[in-house]
Amino acid sequence: MTVAVFGGLSTAADPPRPNVIVIFIDDMGYGDVGFNGATVPKTPNLDQMAAEGMKFTNFYVGCAVCSGSRTALLTGCHYQRLSMNAVLFPNSDRGLHPDEVTLADMLKATGYDTACVGKWHLGHLPPCLPTDQGFDSYWGIPYSNDMWIDPANRLAEDIVLRDGVTLEQVKAGHKAKNVVPILRDEEVVEYPADQTTITRRYTEEAIRFINQDRDNPFFLYLPHTMVHLPLAVSEAFDDPDNELITNAIEEVDWSVGEILKAVQAAGIADDTLIVFTSDNGAAVGSSLPLRAKKGSVYDGGIREPTLMWWPGNIPAGSVCSEVAASIDLMPTLTRLCGGQLPQRKIDGKDIWPLMSGVDGAKSPHQAYVLMHGPGTVRSGKWKYYPWPEGKGRQNRDNATWKPSPGPVQLYDTLADIGETTNVAADHPDVVARLQRAYDNHVAEIKANQRPTAKLVRRSDAPSPQRPGDPKKKTVPKKKSNRSNPKT
Repeated sequence: MTVAVFGGLSTAADPPRPNVIVIFIDDMGYGDVGFNGATVPKTPNLDQMAAEGMKFTNFYVGCAVCSGSRTALLTGCHYQRLSMNAVLFPNSDRGLHPDEVTLADMLKATGYDTACVGKWHLGHLPPCLPTDQGFDSYWGIPYSNDMWIDPANRLAEDIVLRDGVTLEQVKAGHKAKNVVPILRDEEVVEYPADQTTITRRYTEEAIRFINQDRDNPFFLYLPHTMVHLPLAVSEAFDDPDNELITNAIEEVDWSVGEILKAVQAAGIADDTLIVFTSDNGAAVGSSLPLRAKKGSVYDGGIREPTLMWWPGNIPAGSVCSEVAASIDLMPTLTRLCGGQLPQRKIDGKDIWPLMSGVDGAKSPHQAYVLMHGPGTVRSGKWKYYPWPEGKGRQNRDNATWKPSPGPVQLYDTLADIGETTNVAADHPDVVARLQRAYDNHVAEIKANQRPTAKLVRRSDAPSPQRPGDPKKKTVPKKKSNRSNPKT
């Protein structure tokens, strides 16, 4: 991994470099949190974080599903630039190339201790594991919790086997849908993972790292498994009077509160920047008042609940309505932490002026373009789609709804946050400008794509292919507190 000497971005006016914690939730929607107006579920810790920090109301991720979004967050690049799949699986043979500079690579090069605790999903075998990508340590589920184990993963000598599974079965290629491993660094240390305890144990592991590194600059990346299906919660949050999605969100909120308490108890709150956001829109919960949900490039799929918290440096109780994105963390943290920008092109922009509340600060994105799915462009208040309404994921529940006529879509997101009224015909100049932006972006990305890396598998490993029958029970059914949401 090389980080180019490109010149640091910090200036005398910047604050001392902070510890950095990035909390990345899975499948949490814009309308799942109290600070965006939700009354159910209850999210008191996130609401308090919003009161003490800055809420971003127009914060976008790089993909409407898992792996593409994580690529954008960690590298500052659109995932298509790096030839990544939108979603990787245990039978995928490619992953994020170790030559790409991640946030962990950049921060480690400038003296930070680095840890990843949670869902990785950028390659489950060498050379694409977190410890190949700048993280000193890793503990978590290497992909989505609805997947299965790849028998090529190395097993720890002290592996914990659960639910009646034997070591002989694992070595022979045992796998079942929704039955996934926990890795520590490069080895499987638990199989199957007890998903009912996963949010709690991620939190405990993260707090251990915070306490261990309180005297050193550190980067903690905490990508939660929840609230991705299958949903599961610990006994303390298994309220039968609630929908399971409500319980899962409330346990994630508890986790955020525990992280904040740990930072404060360690006496490092004023020295720690915490970023909270989600990888894509809601799968089970709510993306309201935005249109659509996970998988869609309408705002409900890619515009996320987002907070930035750094006492004394980010103004408390503030709101940023400018367009910003997960790809912006790389250049912004490079500036704040005294790092070096990657030598190869990235797509993010420095958003510290927005985060620090500089008067009159504007979005650095004249046009934020995504190629995911059928594609989209956000520019100021405008959201543009170079395709007709009725194509792709709509998430329209009204049986009488009819798509608007015309070959493209344009919405005024200030006047129409739910993207209900296509005004493309009324603004041909805006349509033409944003179509050019989209076309130029696609052409540039395609001309400058970089490769993924091939995963290295043991030659004697059984096949990684998905289980043939996802309904077949190959593991004794666990007596647990519900693993599926109420319908």
